[in-house]
Amino acid sequence: MSVSSRKIELRLGTRASLLALSQANWVKRQVEERTPGVAVTLVHIKTSGDKIDTPLFKVGGKGLFVKEIEEALLRGDVDFAVHSAKDLPAALPEGLGLVAFPEREDPRDALVSQGGKRFAQIPPGGKVGTGSLRRSSQLLH
Repeated sequence: MSVSSRKIELRLGTRASLLALSQANWVKRQVEERTPGVAVTLVHIKTSGDKIDTPLFKVGGKGLFVKEIEEALLRGDVDFAVHSAKDLPAALPEGLGLVAFPEREDPRDALVSQGGKRFAQIPPGGKVGTGSLRRSSQLLH
């Protein structure tokens, strides 16, 4: 194999959740389509946030889904990572940076309800489950 025909292999760090894998596979396709000669391999990383069964607001949600990914980047175990910006802490560790943001997808949430009720049909005091403080606040106000 000649030097010019060798593929550059990059390791992409990602959580193994369905959303994270969907995002990581999208980035993998974009990189491989736009840069011939580059192959991207997904590396699944289990984070502290993946290991807990407690509402995130009770344990301080920021950083729970990124610490292990940041550590893998700093150790050189992965070459780059894909993550939802909403989970990132305001300050990144020295040596890491945000280098690309894809175009934002539709940010709207979906309501799944018993009997297909619309949001306006939920009675006052009705219960709606969410793990997000932002969504809870939107529902209450």
